[in-house]
Amino acid sequence: MKVLVTGGLGFIGHNVVALLESQGHRVAILDNETGYGIVPPEELSALILERRAKIATTTVYRCDIADPGAQRAFQEFQPEMVIHLASFPRQKVVNSNPTLGSRAMSEGLLNLLEASVNARVKKFVYISSSMVYGNFKSGYFDGVDEYHETNPLGQYGIMKLAGEWLVRDYQRRTNMSYTVLRPSAVYGPLDVEDRVVSKFLLNAMRGGEIQVNGAHESLDFTHVSDVADAIVSATTSPNTDNMTYNISRGHSRTLLEAAQLAVKIAGQGQIKINDADDSFPSRGKLNTTRAYNDFGFLPQVNIEQGFEEYYEWLKNSFYRIKKAI
Repeated sequence: MKVLVTGGLGFIGHNVVALLESQGHRVAILDNETGYGIVPPEELSALILERRAKIATTTVYRCDIADPGAQRAFQEFQPEMVIHLASFPRQKVVNSNPTLGSRAMSEGLLNLLEASVNARVKKFVYISSSMVYGNFKSGYFDGVDEYHETNPLGQYGIMKLAGEWLVRDYQRRTNMSYTVLRPSAVYGPLDVEDRVVSKFLLNAMRGGEIQVNGAHESLDFTHVSDVADAIVSATTSPNTDNMTYNISRGHSRTLLEAAQLAVKIAGQGQIKINDADDSFPSRGKLNTTRAYNDFGFLPQVNIEQGFEEYYEWLKNSFYRIKKAI
């Protein structure tokens, strides 16, 4: 199968590419190698170099997804499937520049959808976010499922949800199949420093102070290898056409528990508890029963194992060593 992965050099994307390659699929990457204005260029360069070492694909179209030039990837590669990961990565980044966020998450998505229809793509896999639900922390023992109301809080979640509707509308008008996936709190090796789990572990490793914004706020922390497995399985499965799925570990942990685990693993660091950040929704456990039933999604990495693995990578990362963790 020929698969085009947008954002294929990103944190999740390069793991998806590597897994597709291991299964014998032909892969091309569309990626503009951006740091979104918050990732230092030297950190981004080091990460991309290390990510490239994990994949064999050399067909890389270095282009912004909103530019007309992005369509060259479709014309030359003629993909059967598209996995769309390229996006502003989280709420903080969108809030810092909503205009650029909209260009990537709305204009770029439309550009890719048009190109996909013209190239007769069989399925468009859109990576959304659990942020589309908004607040969903309380009262859901089994976790919220895909029927739960969507009431996003903030521009990132709103744009992700709008993207879902655009993808569904293209299916209605053109009959191009789609699959929507909603991951939660993804973490793991080769991620950027400016993310929750990264900050917790690195601050602990430096003997510094971990800022916990809301001790009882919780997230369904999900290891990147499980997310990549879900994305590839959903893309290649015949059972996922025109469906939406939660993708997570299926077990929420509080931010305080995550910070305490980081301190335990690093053997140092302090924790400071602040008030919850009201610009972010309260979240919790997602229900992934539908993903298990339709394409066998069964996450393998718990938070203790995942944090330990991430810690070991951080200890041995050339970039981190150079910065003297």
